[in-house]
Amino acid sequence: MGGWPALGYEVQDRRLVVVEREAALVRRIFDRFAKTGTALTVARELNAAGEVTKRRSCADGIRGGRPWTKGAIYKVLANRVYVGQAVHKGLAYGGEHAGIVDQRAWDKAHAVMAEPAHRRGAATRAQVPALLKGLIFGPNGRPMSPSHTRRRGRVYRYYVTREAIADGYDTCAVTSVPAADVEGAVLDHIQRLLAAPELIARTWAAAKREGEDEVAEREVTVLLADFATVWNELFPAEQARIVQLLVERVDVQENALEVRIRVEGLASLVGELRQESERKAA
Repeated sequence: MGGWPALGYEVQDRRLVVVEREAALVRRIFDRFAKTGTALTVARELNAAGEVTKRRSCADGIRGGRPWTKGAIYKVLANRVYVGQAVHKGLAYGGEHAGIVDQRAWDKAHAVMAEPAHRRGAATRAQVPALLKGLIFGPNGRPMSPSHTRRRGRVYRYYVTREAIADGYDTCAVTSVPAADVEGAVLDHIQRLLAAPELIARTWAAAKREGEDEVAEREVTVLLADFATVWNELFPAEQARIVQLLVERVDVQENALEVRIRVEGLASLVGELRQESERKAA
C-alpha cells in the first residue's frame, strides 16, 4: 500500500518479509509492556540497551533511527500489521504477510492498555522492590520497614521506623524517609565510592581472593566505572539483588546517612560485570 515498512519488516517483491532481529525487538516491546504496564519504562529500557527506532530510507540517504519515546512504543502496540493484518480506511483485513506477535501477546498488551493510565502507573510503582529492605535502620539502630500510601491515584513509598508504627509518629526524631530519596542517595554514594582508588584496590584484592586471578586493576577500574550503565539495564528485581550484594547497612540520622559497603560484594559484582562484558563481546 506504499509508505515505510513497520519495524520488523522489509519489502521484497512488493510483499512484507519479516526481519527477525527487528521482530525480536517488537515481541520484546509487547512482552515488557504487558509486564510493566508503562510505555515510558519500556522506552527507557530500550534506550538504555542502545536500541533505536527503525531506520528510514529517504531521498538524502539513510536516516538513522531515533531514541524510543512513550509515543513510539504506543505506535508499535497499536499496529495490527504485527498480528498479520492489513488496515485500509480504518478496516482490518487478513494480510498476505506473516505476523510477528501472536494473538495472545497482542491481547495481553491491549488488556493492559484498556486500563486507565493512572491506575496502571500506581500498580507498577507499588510493585517496585524496596531496595533497602532489611538494610536500613533508624537513629536508635532499630530496623525501618518499607511502606507506601496512595493519594489521588499515586503511590508514595517510604521507610518507616518501627517506633512510629508501634507507638505513633511523635515518639522519635526520625519517623519516616521518602524511599526514592534515600535509595537515590545510597546509589549516588555507591557510585562515588566505585571511583575511589582505595576502594578499587581493595576490590581488586578481594576479586583475586575469590578466584578472579586474571583480572587486572585497570580492568577493575573500567568495570566499576561502567556500573551506572549496567545498572540502567537491570530490571527492578535485579537492582534489588545488586543492592543487597553491595550494601551491608544504611543508618539514618536526623541530618545524615551512613552507608556501609561490602567489599566482598564488590568483588562478586566485578565477576558478574566481567561475564556480562564477555557476553556482549562474543
